[in-house]
Amino acid sequence: MKLEDLRKIREKAEKDMLLRAAKTRLKVVVGMGTSGIAAGARETLKAFLDEIEKRDLRDVVVTQAGERGLSSHEPIVTVIEEGKPSVVYGHVNGELARRIVAEHLVNGNPVSAAIIEVRE
Repeated sequence: MKLEDLRKIREKAEKDMLLRAAKTRLKVVVGMGTSGIAAGARETLKAFLDEIEKRDLRDVVVTQAGERGLSSHEPIVTVIEEGKPSVVYGHVNGELARRIVAEHLVNGNPVSAAIIEVRE
């Protein structure tokens, strides 16, 4: 491993630590239980991470959760915004994940066609 590779690893780790310490506006939770993974949740998670990084959204955190008992709607994604009801999306593939980032996370307009539940 070259010195430059170590510097890149360190810079990424420092950036990740800053993101965790910063105030987050939104939290995206991707269901990564067995049925979620079988339905394509890995692609969904990757699409969220890629799109959020591409748009440099520093106040959004992406996490994973287990089964929610809604296997017929997998992959499931919940968007949690402080002071607002949580929005649960179903059948979230990579394309829909990018749309959720653009419309919901950036512009504040939930993608109503994909919502399966809103929780207070």
